[in-house]
Order: sequence, then C-alpha cells, then structure tokens
Amino acid sequence: MAARSEWDGEIHAQAAVIAGRISGKLVVEQKLEVGATAVIHADIIARSIAIAKGAVVDGEVTVTSGQPVVRFEEKRGPA
Repeated sequence: MAARSEWDGEIHAQAAVIAGRISGKLVVEQKLEVGATAVIHADIIARSIAIAKGAVVDGEVTVTSGQPVVRFEEKRGPA
C-alpha cells in the first residue's frame, strides 16, 4: 500500500507492506511490514510484524507467532 493511499475498513492479506493510512482492522496471515510513512489506526493481527521508525501505530497489536515486534530504520526511499 503506497504512501499516499488511504483505506477505511477491514483488510485481510497473506503478507503486506503498508506505507499509507489505514483505519479499521488489519489481518495478515504471514509478515506485515509497516513503513516509516504509515499511519495505522487499527487493530492488527499478523504472524510477524516489523515497524519502521517514524510509523504511527494506534490500536491493539497481536503477533500470532509469539515473536516480538521488530523495530527497524527504513532504508528505501519514498514511494
């Protein structure tokens, strides 16, 4: 999901890379990567989650694998 995109509602995906704005609920079967430009006001359920420094995540976060959420410095340029 690109940096300038927005979604209001529920999203279900196998894997996802989010850079835009989401409001609602996000359910990802495998890996979720949240980019530095992302603003997420949603409950998140994913097997693994990586969140870039600068991203905004407001909601309940559940990692189904039991692993901790990974924080990272995003290296790629803006989309």
